[in-house]
Amino acid sequence: MTKAFRPDVDAPEWKGGYSPYDIVKEGIIAVVIVSILTVLLSVAFGSPDDPSITIKAWSTNAPMDFATTALSELNGTSGSAGYGAPYNNASTGQQLGPLRLAKWVGDRIPVNTVNDFIIDPLKSLPKQPALTADLSQWSSASVSARAGWVKNYSQAANKMQIVSGQLVVNATNAGPLPVMMADLFQMARTGALDQALVTQNGFYTSDYTLPLLFLADGTYLSNIAQKQHLTGDQWGMMNETGNYPGQAWLWLYTFWYQVTPMNSSGNGDILVWGIMMVLSAGLLLTPFIPGLRSIPRKTRVYRLIWREHYRSLP
Repeated sequence: MTKAFRPDVDAPEWKGGYSPYDIVKEGIIAVVIVSILTVLLSVAFGSPDDPSITIKAWSTNAPMDFATTALSELNGTSGSAGYGAPYNNASTGQQLGPLRLAKWVGDRIPVNTVNDFIIDPLKSLPKQPALTADLSQWSSASVSARAGWVKNYSQAANKMQIVSGQLVVNATNAGPLPVMMADLFQMARTGALDQALVTQNGFYTSDYTLPLLFLADGTYLSNIAQKQHLTGDQWGMMNETGNYPGQAWLWLYTFWYQVTPMNSSGNGDILVWGIMMVLSAGLLLTPFIPGLRSIPRKTRVYRLIWREHYRSLP
């Protein structure tokens, strides 16, 4: 019994003629053309090779922004402190319709802003007797005592000042917090905080979750992005040298953030993720979707691609 021919699945036996094809020549031509275009386009549209943004640069160039952001990490008012999954359970997190996907994922990357951004980095400083005593006082205090210190420090921080490179907050009944926060400020300005936030989970690590969250909670990073035209409403993109493939492949993701409702929804990230999953599934399943897989054959686009060959046929 002869099996019926299926045009969308079975490849018919080719009975026509053949044409010579020099793949080396075509490859060299392609490389030359792409190289020339790369050079010309990089001259016309090249992005600046700016240095990495560090907490040291942040605390030096925008000290008040760093100090107020550190305060928000202390009193739990920062974006990271209230983000929810996967960092904590402070909120429900983003959801896709009735599906609370962030809640299902849970606290996979636990972040305690007080301990991770303040207490643990301060503990890494060597030979600091006064600071060690303050940290011991903090550790041994009750939850209510800590809450009282944080409240009193936060109220006095409305008048915080940077005097001769020192963070000054005239707070009363704030326990060890004035000294601890001043030491954290100095730690940031020396660059030690950058390293402490990266190496909290081990000496050799490249996990930049904590410093990135800390930076994102302030306004310094967003202000730089605004100047570089890299905010979501500006369609900007920058590729850092040495981080291949960089962000170029993210254009399809960032495109959806310009479209309603993703550009205003609190669930924008999960909505974009859902769209990309559907598009990716469609791409992977194209050979199996009737009608869609027939488009190349029915549009006869192959005759345009191989037009030289078809011109030689009678």
